[in-house]
Amino acid sequence: MTRDMVLEAQGLTKQVNSPEGPLTIVRDVSLSIARGDTVAIVGPSGAGKSTLLALLAGLDEPTGGDIWLAGHSLTALDEDGRARLRADRVGFVFQSFHLVDSLTALENVMLPLELSGRRDARLSAQEMLGRVGLSQRLQHYPRQLSGGEQQRVALARASVSRPMVLFADEPTGNLDTATGERIAQLLFELNRGSETTLILVTHDRVLARRCRRILWMEAGTLREEDESHVSPQVRA
Repeated sequence: MTRDMVLEAQGLTKQVNSPEGPLTIVRDVSLSIARGDTVAIVGPSGAGKSTLLALLAGLDEPTGGDIWLAGHSLTALDEDGRARLRADRVGFVFQSFHLVDSLTALENVMLPLELSGRRDARLSAQEMLGRVGLSQRLQHYPRQLSGGEQQRVALARASVSRPMVLFADEPTGNLDTATGERIAQLLFELNRGSETTLILVTHDRVLARRCRRILWMEAGTLREEDESHVSPQVRA
């Protein structure tokens, strides 16, 4: 793995079986992402964006190629090893929040810290919920929160352990424009404040343009884009 790079992939491929035969979802993708960078992966539906994100995060295994995350080869680790690396180095924010309904906002944010044996779980969770503006919602359950508040809890949970890489899959997809803007602002504030590398999949052209790099994905292949070449679907 190249020095100063937090994430690298070489020749990454993901193939699955379908009724019509083998289907290649990710095709020979190579990329390098530096610590603290902000990267948007954009493209049409079905391009393979979410699959690529899952591969890069170690949630799925590639058919071919190699991935290095935080200096570790994901392809050389077994499932338990990848799980430990994710717990130590990675945070996730999803479109559908993925909160535990039976836990309060505070308990949801404490959960990853408790699983890793942190004794300061409650204090750290309280501080992070304060940073996302939810100090008055600590004892509320997900069903008692708005969609924007639930996503802020999810963002606090993903960020509370100060991950090296934060993966976000359509983080504003289920939110109205104003709420989505608030979540986007928080994502970039946390990126700057903690030097966390932010890698997000989005259809939101405004959100994508806030990232330093935009990667365009189509039919499983990936290429770097600049502002003059971003698809009209992303520009406006």
